[in-house]
Amino acid sequence: MFEAATARPAGESTVARLALTAADYGYDGLVVLNPGNRLAEYDRGAVAGEYGIDVVDGVEIVAEDPAQASGFLGNHRPKRTIVAVRGGTDSMNRFAVEHPAVDVLTRPFGIAGDDVTRGNDDTDTERSRPDAGGSVTVDHVLAKSAVENGVRIAFSFAPLLRDAGGSRVRAIQSLRKLRELVAQYDAPYVITADGASHLGLRAPQDLLALGDVVDFTPDEVRAGLEEWRTLTERNRARQSEQFVEPGVWRSEDE
Repeated sequence: MFEAATARPAGESTVARLALTAADYGYDGLVVLNPGNRLAEYDRGAVAGEYGIDVVDGVEIVAEDPAQASGFLGNHRPKRTIVAVRGGTDSMNRFAVEHPAVDVLTRPFGIAGDDVTRGNDDTDTERSRPDAGGSVTVDHVLAKSAVENGVRIAFSFAPLLRDAGGSRVRAIQSLRKLRELVAQYDAPYVITADGASHLGLRAPQDLLALGDVVDFTPDEVRAGLEEWRTLTERNRARQSEQFVEPGVWRSEDE
């Protein structure tokens, strides 16, 4: 199983420290999912060799609107194995699920609570916070588009782990509703503890147990963690010189 996390400078821990903890917890891989303007600097091969865990170069696109996100997507897609887009508004959620070049829609309901480490970047504004006014619609249209374009919807368990009171209750309600939509339309999804430091990571068995709070079975949580690996392997294959387009590959004879 794989996990995704944010490293320094967007997070509090280095990639090496995150990889050490993830390996100790029994993960096979770690996706480094920093915002595009606060990318981590690290030697992927060296970290992977040191801790015996696959390290995946990813990026989370954080944009004010779809037009800006489109430009960022064009810049990052050729360079990064995993490309996610942070949602939080109806327009950004739609942008993410309608583009096959996007791998994952993160934070469809916005930033929970006072998330400084994951939200402290140049494009973090009040529009990203669920208490900023207005509501975000996550419905069957979003789920159907995710299915059609193969975009995974991210379930962040961070609010379940670190929020309290009304914020945690609202997060549980939102995640349960999202889980129902994903199940109804068989939409692809990933699951993460969404850690911004090594202390924010949780072992797979912890997340398997926590999934029950939002009506996931252990097998469904396991599938959501394993989906990060599936995306990684697919995209690395597509980055090879033999790949032309989905279903079309250059033969060795050519």
